[in-house]
Parts: sequence; structure tokens; C-alpha cells
Amino acid sequence: MTDINGERRARAAGGVLVAATVAAGLMAGAFYVFACAVMPALARSGDRVYVDVMRDINDVIQNPVFLLVFMGALALAALAGWQSRGLPGRRWIWAGAAAYALAFLVTVVGNVPLNDALARPGDPAALRERFEDPWVAWNVVRAVLSTLATACLAAGLTTRGRRPARPAPRTPQRPTAPHGTPHPTGH
Repeated sequence: MTDINGERRARAAGGVLVAATVAAGLMAGAFYVFACAVMPALARSGDRVYVDVMRDINDVIQNPVFLLVFMGALALAALAGWQSRGLPGRRWIWAGAAAYALAFLVTVVGNVPLNDALARPGDPAALRERFEDPWVAWNVVRAVLSTLATACLAAGLTTRGRRPARPAPRTPQRPTAPHGTPHPTGH
């Protein structure tokens, strides 16, 4: 019974690690798209359009699906780290959890306050001036950290899946005489 429970726990832990890896990857992708496409495209806009679109994005992105993945990646990575104690790949898993925790922290301490400041009334040119460069820089940092988290979790996943190789079965050897020739068999 213990082996069955142990196997179930191992499967569940593997599922948590897969889910953490996918969630971190989704977040890395979201931040990457902002860095490579959304923000460069908005940079071409006038101040009023820039501010209005970013306000809309900041409003729309606060939805259950995004928040579940954003916060779930943190919880799942931490849980995967805890479940990996004593297993191969645990250092990769903890490194991934730490990298995602830093990406989460950058978002909460860097990007969210800038979003909140942009939501306040004011001159669009002045709001954009205070927002654009720092927000883009913090976004790149969190994109890199969440990509690193994904890579580390994936490395932990592949390392965790390896089992020690079983030794090859030994074939019985015939006894040898002191000079290396086989003992005669008596048939």
C-alpha cells in the first residue's frame, strides 16, 4: 500500500511541476509579447492614444484567467519546490521558483504602481513621460526572470524524471584455475 501511495504522490508532484512550468511559461510569453510587440507598437502612438490604450489594457488584464495563471505560477512553483525535497532536480525547481518569485515581486513593486499612477487623471504627455520608460524596463526584467523560471522548472522536470540506472544483471562466471583457464567440468 505504501508503494501505491508513494507512486500517487510522485505522480501528483510531477503534475504540479508540469503545471508550474506551463504557468511560468505562459507568463513569460505574456511579458515577452509586451516587450516585443505591444509596447513598441504603442510607442508609435500619440500621448492620448498611448495613455488610453494602456489604461484599457491594465483594466482588461485584471481578469480571473490572467490572475489565476499569474498567481498560480507562484503558488505552483513553490509547491513543486517543497514536493521536490530529496529528489533529483530539486535545485532546478527551487531556482525556477525563486526566479518566478522575483518576477512576481517586480510586477507588484514596479509595474503595478506605475499602472496605478497612469490611471489617475492628468495631462497625457506628463503621464506617459513618467510611465513609459520605467514600465518597459521593469517589463523586460520580469520577462527575463519568468523565462529563466520556465527554463529552470523545465530542467527540474527533465532531471526529476530520470531514475538511477539499474545495474546490468550479472552472468555467473565459471570458476577459473589460478593461471586463468577454466576448471574442467566433470561430465
